[in-house]
Amino acid sequence: MTIDMTQSPFPATPHVERLLDLPALLRKKSHLLLGPRQTGKSYLLRHTLKGVKVYNLLESATYLALSQQPGRLAQELTPQDRLVVIDEIQRLPELLNDVHLLIEERGLRFLLTGSSARKLRRRGVNLLGGRARTVHLHPFTARELGGRFDLARAVERGLLPPIYFSDEPQADLRAYAGAYLQEEIVAEGAARNVPAFSRFLKVAALCHGTIVNFTNVANDAQVARTTVYEYFEILKDTLILQELPAWRKSRKRKPLSSSKYYFFDVGVAASLQERVFRRGTPEFGQGFESWLHQELAAYREYVSGEPMSYWRSTSGFEVDFLLGDHTAIEVKAKEHVSPHDLKSLVALAEEQRLKRYLCVSLEARPRTVGRVSLLPWREFLDALWGGVYTS
Repeated sequence: MTIDMTQSPFPATPHVERLLDLPALLRKKSHLLLGPRQTGKSYLLRHTLKGVKVYNLLESATYLALSQQPGRLAQELTPQDRLVVIDEIQRLPELLNDVHLLIEERGLRFLLTGSSARKLRRRGVNLLGGRARTVHLHPFTARELGGRFDLARAVERGLLPPIYFSDEPQADLRAYAGAYLQEEIVAEGAARNVPAFSRFLKVAALCHGTIVNFTNVANDAQVARTTVYEYFEILKDTLILQELPAWRKSRKRKPLSSSKYYFFDVGVAASLQERVFRRGTPEFGQGFESWLHQELAAYREYVSGEPMSYWRSTSGFEVDFLLGDHTAIEVKAKEHVSPHDLKSLVALAEEQRLKRYLCVSLEARPRTVGRVSLLPWREFLDALWGGVYTS
């Protein structure tokens, strides 16, 4: 009931060293590794945990054996098995009870992987009572790709490993969106009305990176407003959608409290919108902001652990991202940023609550305008991953 860890399902995808250091994490504690399909979880396992016993619950024989007799897990593990991987744990969440016992009684460490947290929470099963930490794997970052990173390519096709290096990225993105709808949503039984959910998904994609008006979404998707709330929760649980809460600590200007929502990958969002975010088009600005959100979300997961938010006042000022309570970031897909483009950052700076006010753009050189630092995107990323923007 083990699998061969030497064969890659994406042989055409070059090796990329990921920032998530699984061996280091697992030396300390068991972990639940979550991430949408094709973010590279299985590839990461093969290349960093060689020789480890793996139970792949996508394999029918493995799934049937453990679902009929969960106790086989304890029977098959030997004293030499100090670390064990269970792939796609959401397919058999009841197995967590046996995992719990093995951690307690034998001191084993587990890596449990999955592409959805929905079944784990919905069935109310034992979530190991703090004995395992949760970590998320994101699509590629610019830092991971190094010299192979290309901004136009990343914004056009996204950063899912097999699609970033694909010869037919748009066809692969369409297939990916369809597979996700079928395998992650419908197969779980999370949405029984498939045509309604399909309509909703396209409407939700058009809300990517915006404050969502749930009534309008319900009308456009031809479903009840209560159903729209349920569908948004499904997208969050299956890791397709990420919620960006509002920063509400401004005093001089009343802030909004509604969240914004971003799809986890810019290429997937564009494909669902039936668009391509090409440089030189009006859509590129949305794609550039979406890509930078991916970088910030990965940085938060892998490095800082700090909350991320956005700020918008009732009078219409808006700043794209805030890191903790110390750094504000406005994103402009422009080679020449004007003073008008900085008005929201200037308004937020008047609150005197944060340490830094940054505008990340396509400009070639850094400069300073009042309290605002304008940074080329490459220089910003070097500083971000270099630990410059901390509290």
